Amino acid sequence: VQLVESGGGLVQPGGSLRLSCAASGFTFSNYYMSWFRQAPGKEREFVAGINWSGTRTSYADSVKGRFTISRDNSKNTVHLQMKSLKVEDTAVYYCNTAADWGQGTQVTVSS
Repeated sequence: VQLVESGGGLVQPGGSLRLSCAASGFTFSNYYMSWFRQAPGKEREFVAGINWSGTRTSYADSVKGRFTISRDNSKNTVHLQMKSLKVEDTAVYYCNTAADWGQGTQVTVSS
């Protein structure tokens, strides 16, 4: 299993970023996919999840209404569209399925 995140970077408060996770090594369309994040000195936390077909999504209360998770089963990718970013969204963002994790991509929200 390989999960490779991309799309992180530095953005000002109120800005947007779109994260992508490219998956390989398993039957992507069969699996629930999630995004987690970990800020310095804090535990890793759930951000958003999407079922195999993309018909059901779940979000942490802290990002609800600002973040959107989506997937493209034809391309084995899952995305996280992040809008109205806040300083407190700063973290390393990880793609996850079952017990497997990507290497993470850094998102820094700062003026």
